[in-house]
Amino acid sequence: MIDAGTYTLVFAVPESCSVAVGALGTHEFPAGGYAYTGSALGSGGFSRVDRHRRVAAGEHDVRHWHVDYLGGHPSVSLVGVERVGGGRDEECRLASALADGPIPGFGASDCGCDSHLAHYPDAETAEDAVAAAYERIDG
Repeated sequence: MIDAGTYTLVFAVPESCSVAVGALGTHEFPAGGYAYTGSALGSGGFSRVDRHRRVAAGEHDVRHWHVDYLGGHPSVSLVGVERVGGGRDEECRLASALADGPIPGFGASDCGCDSHLAHYPDAETAEDAVAAAYERIDG
């Protein structure tokens, strides 16, 4: 069985950039660190994370999810991934434990959350916040 669960991607955005995010339109992303929380509960499980890595590396051009538009921007780097397996759906709980994001509805079109994208002053702060959030759900 393929492992499935919830994941959070951490991105570094070294300078502000404008990104067209599918149906959400074009948005300005201030420089800093970003944490996107999503679920990988379907039949492919965490292969979704591998797909996001390929988009971020420029090896896959198809943009399907909001995060693909951010991760696929040439100045943005994927710097970390955290996940919890076992089929656990912790997506909304983790997203709400992280900072507010700059784009309402980002990654949250199928739930009642404001956003599943959090913004921090830098990627290291984002990674620390994500690690702390995952420790709280496992604690």
